[in-house]
Amino acid sequence: MIGGCTAGRVPGIRERERDHSPDRHCFGGGIGNTGAVCGAVAGAVMAIGLKKERGHTMEEALRTLAVAQEFRRRFEAEMETINCRELTGADLSTPEGIEQFMGSDTPQTVCFPAVGAAYRLVVDLLKETP
Repeated sequence: MIGGCTAGRVPGIRERERDHSPDRHCFGGGIGNTGAVCGAVAGAVMAIGLKKERGHTMEEALRTLAVAQEFRRRFEAEMETINCRELTGADLSTPEGIEQFMGSDTPQTVCFPAVGAAYRLVVDLLKETP
């Protein structure tokens, strides 16, 4: 299967629920507040996949994956990591961690810039690649 690990699940769930917009709120806090992949990164990679599609051949699929790889490389070069916990320094899996995070300037100094960087990088990459 050229689509990868999520390709077989998301379309079926979306069709069953009759909702054709991706549910993005679960990406927050590094996938459900676990501190894993930054939600801005996950959303950016989804955007690349929606715009580039996977193609019909392995060669086409690999070209699209290369765009996602380049996005990750550029994001990490700018933000140093793609992991929420490393970006924010917060453990969002606990009520105390959420409270500390929300009472800090981290959303403004880290999260908003991460979202901006992700958006800018995706736009740049989509302009650069056929």
